[in-house]
Amino acid sequence: MSRNGRTPRSSRCTAAGRSARQEGQAFVTGILTSRADFERAREWQLAEAADYDGYLLDTAVLLDEARRTFGLVQARMFHPEDFADFCLLHGLDPAEPVARDRYLVNPALQTQLLPYQGEELTGDFIPRLIRARESGLTLRHADLLVDGGLFEADEETDPAVKRAYQSAAELFRRMLVGAGAGTYQFRCAVEGPGGRLTAEARILHWEDGVVRINDEDIDLVVAVLCAGLYRELPGAALLHGTQGSAGACGEYRQVAWAWQSGGAGYRPATARLAGVEAEPGFSLGSVC
Repeated sequence: MSRNGRTPRSSRCTAAGRSARQEGQAFVTGILTSRADFERAREWQLAEAADYDGYLLDTAVLLDEARRTFGLVQARMFHPEDFADFCLLHGLDPAEPVARDRYLVNPALQTQLLPYQGEELTGDFIPRLIRARESGLTLRHADLLVDGGLFEADEETDPAVKRAYQSAAELFRRMLVGAGAGTYQFRCAVEGPGGRLTAEARILHWEDGVVRINDEDIDLVVAVLCAGLYRELPGAALLHGTQGSAGACGEYRQVAWAWQSGGAGYRPATARLAGVEAEPGFSLGSVC
């Protein structure tokens, strides 16, 4: 049974309720993202389907119904190990619907939610759900490093955190503007207490200046850079891919630029991240 009293016909791995990050009524659902996770969750009777392919079909029907009924539909990865740990921590029976509902709308996990707008589950959406879980964990880590300032209302945010966040956003903007038109992969890493924080984003930069990036990727990149600047932690950023556009007579070239920080700011430097070697990037101070 979902939290609003409506029983979803196609899947039990679902809860509906008021999202902590949205105004109005929202339908919130968890999606098992692999066959292994589906098999692991069988003991809790989260889904009625006989196999994972059937589960995905049922889930697609459920999401389509929810979009027609609620308009706002949000989803996140239903991770069996996370769910088991959550139930153990809160003394819940994982086979009971209330356990699923509480897990899905847990405020501490709201950063893992993605809006569902009719995408094919087996296309880009399920990989995005997986990345969103990983990103959500990183966001919580970054939030701890900035003393809980990432998710506070603007009027409550520590001015030092606000300055660091604005500097991080401007830093990322200058890297993208300086790169010019092209198709890129951005990666950054900060060495923080509790382990390394990492973020990445796929970027399409059109020749008219329009930049396309998933919103959740922007949030994560800026949060990681912010944590590094706020705590003055060592870090590195790398931008690589294909520079150029069709409007430039088909002139393309492979590029890989990097910047490093000792904590105060980022400067051009050689770096290696995720197996990619990069030469010193352009001066960020020269980018308007």
